[in-house]
Amino acid sequence: MPVALEPILESGPGIPERHQLTPATVTVTRTSDEDFKQRQLIVYFDGQKIETLLFGDSVSRDIDPGPHSLRVSNTLVWKTVDFVAAPGEQIFFEIINRPGFGTYPMLMILGVGPLFVTIRRM
Repeated sequence: MPVALEPILESGPGIPERHQLTPATVTVTRTSDEDFKQRQLIVYFDGQKIETLLFGDSVSRDIDPGPHSLRVSNTLVWKTVDFVAAPGEQIFFEIINRPGFGTYPMLMILGVGPLFVTIRRM
């Protein structure tokens, strides 16, 4: 005697649709020609440290769709960017540790100078 199987619900009240379960991907790269190419940049995602990037490095993570925050610090200066990830979206950020006004004169006089953080969504 055959057994009747119940249909599997694809969506409905209280059940997320299939596309809502698809993770997004965020990639952070540090490859800009504007970069000072010195010092590390520390990458935080939603408040948790995920990686320390040197020049030429990158990091990728699968993330849940929805609102998120990316914070980048060079231990002196930091920037934070809030963004929303759509299901299945691939998000790219370029981070830059760049010299600013006065960096090079201070480097020559003191041997150290301020570097500033830039985050660009690509």
